[in-house]
Amino acid sequence: MVAVLVIAAIIGPQWWAQYVISRYSVPLEALPGTGGELARHLLKIHRIEDVTVEPAPAGDPPVGDHYDPLSKTVRLTEKVLDGKSLTAVAVAAHEVGHAIQDHEGYAPLKIRTAMVGAIAMAEKLGSVAMLTLPVVTMLTRSPAAGALMLVIGLASLGFGVIVHLVTLPVEWNASFGRAAPMLGEGGYIDESEEGAVREILRACALTYVSGSLASLLNVWRWIAILRK
Repeated sequence: MVAVLVIAAIIGPQWWAQYVISRYSVPLEALPGTGGELARHLLKIHRIEDVTVEPAPAGDPPVGDHYDPLSKTVRLTEKVLDGKSLTAVAVAAHEVGHAIQDHEGYAPLKIRTAMVGAIAMAEKLGSVAMLTLPVVTMLTRSPAAGALMLVIGLASLGFGVIVHLVTLPVEWNASFGRAAPMLGEGGYIDESEEGAVREILRACALTYVSGSLASLLNVWRWIAILRK
């Protein structure tokens, strides 16, 4: 029962985010510009000259909208870059929010950037450690060796959980500390549209909550396997 609830908590936010993003992706001619135009405009008025806006590269799986602090680039998918919808402007403003964080030296973003570079390697190391744990224990016949591999595996997998937890306040700040005020106070959206924009930003933030839960579920899964 607990596993079902956890899985629902992971899938639910992703489904909700897709629903909300799709719902507000309808083109609105009344908007003053596309997502890409808004992103470039916001960067300009904040005097951020070292950040560029470009299309997100196609891939399998496709690369979504994001800000790359290493290359100083806001990358937007086609529907956001060229779209004139509430989703387009909300997502574009959110990614510019990350660029502003970077420009201002926002500490949580710096920490996340440093950690993200190591997360893939850490998770791979954790999985390898967990898979080889029984073999190492059998070959060495040493409980200490097995315990060491267990600690390495759980610590590596837990690193991914920490990265996701650090990501949550970064994303929330980009959405509600940066994007929402910029759009509302800057007059880029009508007052009647502010609620919908906040709903879009909230739905996007929920996907990171599901990512955190997925990482926790992975650690829990390995613990459950080892207990058997």
